[in-house]
Amino acid sequence: MKPFYLLLLVTSFCTAQNTFSLGEDETALKATLEDASFMTGHWVGEAFGGISEEIWTKAEGDSMMFSFRLVIEGKVDFYELGHIIEEGETIHLQLKHFSGDLDGWEAKDEFQDFPLVKKEKNKLYFDGLTYERISDQEMIAYVLTEEEDGSTQELKFTFKKQ
Repeated sequence: MKPFYLLLLVTSFCTAQNTFSLGEDETALKATLEDASFMTGHWVGEAFGGISEEIWTKAEGDSMMFSFRLVIEGKVDFYELGHIIEEGETIHLQLKHFSGDLDGWEAKDEFQDFPLVKKEKNKLYFDGLTYERISDQEMIAYVLTEEEDGSTQELKFTFKKQ
């Protein structure tokens, strides 16, 4: 089941309705952590037959930290821990996955990296991952995943602020 949940970097030839990819010769867009401030808060939604939860901190120390948890039938299925960092004149979302027992999915020195591709007011398009704040009480995340057969699928997570 890990490949189904695993957020993947997708080649520049793959795009979906709400997600974009950075082309090989493209550079990340200029941005600061202030552009991501709309994500701050405690957000809860439903996904994969369970409860999904994201908690985003305010920017401090050149980063915004977040945690994600998916609970299915009363048990943690997996976690993500990550941050958005300023690097040069842009921002990146970086994360690592962990099982419910905190076994890391990525190698110790590896992580998933999502450079910023595009930004709009209350909407950030990272490479294969988009966050959009709909209102003060609702946020949507679109995630481009790769299936075992190599096809891609865009998943939609709707969160309500707690």
